[in-house]
Amino acid sequence: MNRIDRLFGLLTFLQSRKYTMIELISEKFNISIRTAYRDLKALCEQGIPLSFEPNKGYFVVNGYFLPPVSFSTDEANSLLLVEALVHGFTDESTKNNFTSALNKVKSVLKTTQKEQVEFLSNNIKLQVPACFVVNYNYLSLIQHAITSKNQVEIEYLNKAEQQSRRFIEPIGLIFYALSWHLIAWCSLRNDYRDFRVSRIASLKNTDLPFSNQNHMEVSEYMKQIPVDY
Repeated sequence: MNRIDRLFGLLTFLQSRKYTMIELISEKFNISIRTAYRDLKALCEQGIPLSFEPNKGYFVVNGYFLPPVSFSTDEANSLLLVEALVHGFTDESTKNNFTSALNKVKSVLKTTQKEQVEFLSNNIKLQVPACFVVNYNYLSLIQHAITSKNQVEIEYLNKAEQQSRRFIEPIGLIFYALSWHLIAWCSLRNDYRDFRVSRIASLKNTDLPFSNQNHMEVSEYMKQIPVDY
């Protein structure tokens, strides 16, 4: 990657996050800490309003926007592959949201790119075995609860088909064992629990904030799962 491409990529990366530590920039672009500082300085010299907050990192000052994004054909093709997976392993709301986002990507492509992407789209298929087909619900609502840190009320069926009502605080989603799992703090069990999304009979956002704003990271919970990632 040449420096111009790296600087553009760095700006896009900074805008995709609230704060970015210098170590993460170094790791992301496979450059030294010293080079990362030079790149940040180069962006500032080009008029990009960057700022820094101790213990949090660098950020682009609110109000600055990149010009309309352009996509290469390879980037658009990669999104088509992801679309096939989205349609195979998510719910209707997520499928619709992804398709809407992908259509926005397609709208900024050149005419020749659109033709190539359309051709490829018609020739990418995902055949999911019937035993793995699950009608997921609530994935979008769960994502909203995770990001807004809102408690949700669910009706949950365990393996024995016994139903219980739970008030939970969702911290993340994990896809393993060919199924989506919601990881959340459960007030009934007073502990973190793994809820298989396909067993959630109903879900309602209470709009109440988490009782604990410092839950464990979902990556930490993953260490407890008996699955080799």
